[in-house]
Amino acid sequence: MRRTLLRRTRDDDHDESAPDEGLSNRRTAIIVLTAALPVLIGLYLIALYWSRPETYGEEIRLDEFNTMASAGRIHDAVVLVPDSRVIGESDRGPFWTAFGASETAMNRVLSALEGGNVPTTVRQQWGKGLIMPLTSLLGVLLIVDGFVLVFLLIRGRGDALFGFGKSGARQLQSGESKITFKDVAGLDEAAEELAEIRDYLQAPERFLAMGAAVPKGILLAGPPGCGKTLLARAVAGEAGVPFYSMSGAGFVEMFVGVGAARIRDLFKTAKATAPCIVFIDELDAVGRGRVAGSVIGQDERETTLNQLLVEMDGFEMVSGVVVLAATNRPDVLDHALLRPGRFDRRVTIDRPDVKGRLGILKIHARGKPLSDQADLEVVAKRTPGFSGADLANVVNEAALLAARRGRDEISQPELLEAVERVIAGPERRTRVLSPHDRRIIAYHEAGHAVVSAAAPGADVVHKVSIVSRGHAGGMTWFTPGDELMVAARSQLEDRLMVLLAGRAAEQLLTGEPSSGSQSDIERATVLAKRMVAQLGMGKTLGPMSLAGAAETRGEAGLSPRLASDLDEEVQELLRVALTGALAVLERHQSVWEALAQKLMDDESIEGPDLELMLDGVRSGSRPSRTDSDDIVLG
Repeated sequence: MRRTLLRRTRDDDHDESAPDEGLSNRRTAIIVLTAALPVLIGLYLIALYWSRPETYGEEIRLDEFNTMASAGRIHDAVVLVPDSRVIGESDRGPFWTAFGASETAMNRVLSALEGGNVPTTVRQQWGKGLIMPLTSLLGVLLIVDGFVLVFLLIRGRGDALFGFGKSGARQLQSGESKITFKDVAGLDEAAEELAEIRDYLQAPERFLAMGAAVPKGILLAGPPGCGKTLLARAVAGEAGVPFYSMSGAGFVEMFVGVGAARIRDLFKTAKATAPCIVFIDELDAVGRGRVAGSVIGQDERETTLNQLLVEMDGFEMVSGVVVLAATNRPDVLDHALLRPGRFDRRVTIDRPDVKGRLGILKIHARGKPLSDQADLEVVAKRTPGFSGADLANVVNEAALLAARRGRDEISQPELLEAVERVIAGPERRTRVLSPHDRRIIAYHEAGHAVVSAAAPGADVVHKVSIVSRGHAGGMTWFTPGDELMVAARSQLEDRLMVLLAGRAAEQLLTGEPSSGSQSDIERATVLAKRMVAQLGMGKTLGPMSLAGAAETRGEAGLSPRLASDLDEEVQELLRVALTGALAVLERHQSVWEALAQKLMDDESIEGPDLELMLDGVRSGSRPSRTDSDDIVLG
């Protein structure tokens, strides 16, 4: 183990000079072949010109030529052997005719001329006998020159002919990556796990003294945009050992065996520079579970996967290569790939909490002119569920807004506006609403706000707007409380009530529902189904999880009776939520109508003005935030 974790020596005189010499030879060959190309083209065109058949005068058909020769209308003739043509003079002037290249055709022509007593000369054309082979040779040389030149230009790095089997993995040497663990926030536990690998590869003696072995593989699993690839870049910046990175999709090709060859080439290169780290991004592209009935296109992927399994835990048990992989679909990976001995450790990377979001915002705000009044903590609280990529987009959008408005610094309004733009898109102030639609939307959004203020399990409303964004005519924005992983049934029921508050407001206002509640109803239905089918909160079904089978009626594993009970439970939850929302709006009708009128006048209301209007409606206790909740309603 100790020997495999030490760098292997190389013959510097040979290895360092060989690449330079090969590169110089390649450049010389390209220059020579490029210069030879126009010369060959010119010689080929000249050869074609000289090898063309000799013709002049009128062309006559072969049968007409025989008739004219028999009638004595041909005065003289010259037979051109290589051209397979007859030229001469007739009573109609100069002529030429072509005959076949066979000996029989020539004998027929000579017999016709002899029968007509035509003075005949046979010309062997010795010069064309030499030019025609030369033309063929020049054509072959031209094709070979062009093919070799194109091959050298696209070959890139002196790979073997048609080097599909080369992995093409990018190697980062020590110090090449500028990202370190200091540039990673909100992922403290994951960074600690990877820092241990870094320490092991840099100083193996401390771990070997305890009899510890480095994990062969570490799998980073989590939603998109949460920092899996960023962590890998940080490891490359701090490891101090060679770091090879490649996408999982880069292994698989249409040709069977290419992926396996690339896996072998990657690990052969990595083992030659061990200790080192190999990073495979989007592992699910090559590591999906194998099935019994293979279909077209799966043979290559399964062959590639089998080779990866062998390289990670085959007969060569000790290699000094640590495999780091990232995926957002760990559920589809092959079980043989996930077992200890291959991927010994799985690090789950989830969306950051409020503390992590604050750290991420501070990192992305580095080097940007941030105003002293800008409060990143407020932004962090208003962005639950945001990934690191989303937060980077928020800061970038704020910078763009500040530049667009001609400001020297990024202030709080730009940051808050950026959050809204990332969630729902830019404002559509040019969208003209009729007075009827404007009134419906205002009462709809006011309904969300009033019911949320009255429900103990709902979030605090911080802004209500009827300015269109995206496909939504209006928005209600919430500021969540503490973020917890567990939500009680009462909290989710209040959440359903808030979702259906817009529908309840429309019914009270016009006496009938409208299409403006489509998105709210869809989200409420999904939440109600999840409560019954996955969380076991149904009163009839009880603590029973129907998982994915509950999503589609009639799906295998879900009996008709269970499907019927599921529908009844979901309908009852939605019915109770709508009834509760109607009761709250009727109880606080004056506040609801006043808020709607304020929205029609000002379009948006937030901050102290909104708090003052909802002060008499607010319930005593506020809930904690859960990952399943949304932060905006349309």
